Amino acid sequence: MSGAAIDPVELTQALIRLPSVTPDAEAPIVHLAALLEDAGFTCTRVDRGGVANLYARSGGHGPVLGFNGHVDVVPVGDLDSWTEDPFGGTIRDGVLYGRGACDMKSGVAAWVAAAVQAAGDCPGSLVLAITGDEEGAGVDGTAAILDWMAGTGERMDACIVGEPTCPARMGEMVKIGRRGSLTLRVVARGRQGHAAYPQNARNPLHAMVDLLHRLTAAHLDDGTDRFDRTTVQITGFDCGNTANNVIPATCRAMLNIRFNDAHSGLSLSDWLHERAREVSGATGVAFDLDIAISGESFVTAPERLTDIVQRAVEAETGLIPVLSTSGGTSDARFVKDHCPVIELGLVGRTMHQVDERVEVEHIRQLTAIYSRVIRDFFG
Repeated sequence: MSGAAIDPVELTQALIRLPSVTPDAEAPIVHLAALLEDAGFTCTRVDRGGVANLYARSGGHGPVLGFNGHVDVVPVGDLDSWTEDPFGGTIRDGVLYGRGACDMKSGVAAWVAAAVQAAGDCPGSLVLAITGDEEGAGVDGTAAILDWMAGTGERMDACIVGEPTCPARMGEMVKIGRRGSLTLRVVARGRQGHAAYPQNARNPLHAMVDLLHRLTAAHLDDGTDRFDRTTVQITGFDCGNTANNVIPATCRAMLNIRFNDAHSGLSLSDWLHERAREVSGATGVAFDLDIAISGESFVTAPERLTDIVQRAVEAETGLIPVLSTSGGTSDARFVKDHCPVIELGLVGRTMHQVDERVEVEHIRQLTAIYSRVIRDFFG
């Protein structure tokens, strides 16, 4: 028999009322574990690095359909700008407010409701991999769960990630891949001096501006068949100098590169080092580069999983969702090395914003979509 029905809206409210600013997600992880255990799931805590993670499974045989989601949230920002308590889970005029309402406690609640209802009747297994480290560093969240799965022989044949995927209309888009992401932190080291005697100094700001211009003005590609073009964005610049007549000794900058499958993290790293060597040779200013690659580009080729998802979305919304690779990174970048993965979730218009919110009806629609995906995957 299927488990007792869970109201996904009420569960979303309950999760919002358990504050979990990344990476402190202990409370909602405990809440979900207790609920899933009551429904007959076997739950295992897979904590690492102080991060709370949950692995829950129903069924002991295959095939195995997995769900990946997170219950950590970003900080609330300016509390005075919220019209509702960010941790109140208030519903007003059919809209649910709160931090995590959109990204992505509602997605987790919708899948839990669908999975609990379906678990007892599945001719296979359902897995939930829930993390508290998606909005943070990401190294001890989904990656930790997948490492544990590899070590214990646990597996998924396919996985749905519950990130909000729709720009404006429920059901209009699912994500079958993402561009890669690289962050560069660079320090320019010159020689301090008086601004009136620049010949006695070596200005790191001028060299840094030259380097940043070369990087942002470069034409890296025009996009590929599956991905938007590669973009380079300056996200930080600082020298710590408050004196108008002093040339500082150092300055720092930060960039983020979102790259498609025309590049790799390694090829872009080589490109960054080469540009830095060019500017250093021309100016005499040395550069220290710290490069962090948070994920390579990937795409899940259209196949049975994408067909199941598109049919389920169309049945519940009337829309055939676009298969997209737009947007930022998600934990799908880890799951894709384990099994085929698709992101399917709510409208993401207010994620990370003040007054983050979601339409109550959309949560119920998403639950119905997830129920169809589960049924058709095993059908």
